[in-house]
Amino acid sequence: MDVSECVLSAGRAVLDMVEREWQPLSPGELEQRLDQAVEEMLEAELMEKLRAQPPAACVQLLQGPAHLQQGPAHLQQGPAHLQTHVSLTATPSPPEEETAEPGEDTAAVKHIADLLQSSKSRARMAGRARLSLSHTVLLSLTLLTERVSYRSVSRRFHLEKGNIHRIFFSFCERINMLEETLIRWPAGTDAVEALVPFCCPEKEQEERQGIPHVLGVLGHTRIPIRLPIGKHNVESTVPEVKRMKKEAHPDSWLNLQLICDHKGRFLHCRISKGSDVDRGSALRDKLKQHPELMPSGSCLVARAGYPLTAQILTPYSGSHGPREELFNKMLEEHFHMLDQAIANLRARFQRLRYLDIGNYDRARAVVLTACVLHNVFLDMGQVVQGQVEKEEAITQDEEGEVDDEGLQRRDAISDLLFKSFNSGST
Repeated sequence: MDVSECVLSAGRAVLDMVEREWQPLSPGELEQRLDQAVEEMLEAELMEKLRAQPPAACVQLLQGPAHLQQGPAHLQQGPAHLQTHVSLTATPSPPEEETAEPGEDTAAVKHIADLLQSSKSRARMAGRARLSLSHTVLLSLTLLTERVSYRSVSRRFHLEKGNIHRIFFSFCERINMLEETLIRWPAGTDAVEALVPFCCPEKEQEERQGIPHVLGVLGHTRIPIRLPIGKHNVESTVPEVKRMKKEAHPDSWLNLQLICDHKGRFLHCRISKGSDVDRGSALRDKLKQHPELMPSGSCLVARAGYPLTAQILTPYSGSHGPREELFNKMLEEHFHMLDQAIANLRARFQRLRYLDIGNYDRARAVVLTACVLHNVFLDMGQVVQGQVEKEEAITQDEEGEVDDEGLQRRDAISDLLFKSFNSGST
């Protein structure tokens, strides 16, 4: 590595550390900061008057200072934290632990906190705040499920922005340790329960004669992220990225490869940089080395662009006849399950719509945390129904790698399907 590369690397590291503690204020946050400054000035003036008067006069003062009554409507009522400070001055009482806001799912917070408490890792959560584990979970879920800034959360939880940053990523690291427990390949009875018919249920008789059951649907989506320092991309500054243009830098998103079952639960998760063009080759090799992972008479289905093997079936590409069209139609019904699961993931975890993170490892940790918690919420019976967008159903016209065994099995299944449907219609 030459001197210029060393200097560039050091500069990125320094800027990366700086961004943990400071980020430019947006117009909305700047206005919010100015409002806060005004409130603090009013608070200081009121507190000075309180100190100069006997306790009996405090109540009269709180009933409505003239300068507050004549001020803007939101100042006439008095800031919430201002009233709290004054009441504590008049009648001292021990501070209470902050409670969850109305509408927050306390059951989910308790369940996730119990998971972390019972996990093998006993590492202490990072951060200087004296937060309980449940409040740490609540804070982190707020950042994951809402499109809010660290500053907004810092005001909500009364913590420093840099401290919230450390707490959140410490939480993500702890959740990532649960990946093998909560995103696992089904085996035994779990694998049998995960199987669904390849085609409509009334054709189960034909399926017993050679048409396989589907264990899961393989596919991927893209999670837009901020480009690492030193890489230029105009789109990376847009807060909501709904389309990834072909000319965009490949590292301006993460590839999220998933396998979901018919319930929308993730069985497999692989996260890589946008420049990684792998489409299931590692999974293909793993399934060939460990055929016992696939129950007898089962398969995975995936869109074009993934490898066609005996374990992974992909649609026919190019021009084809009625036999191939029927096969592709059956696969498309399964693809909707993955599209809906991805839509539900994005609907619950709003931060995945655009991750304002320029560090790959941290961005990966956040995405993996959302995928793990997706399964946690499903296990609890809590489903958020998202709207499937066209951008989420990523398609590819060109067929991926194929092997002879995969070609033979696909042709055999398509023949059986075509014959069974033709016989049923006559």
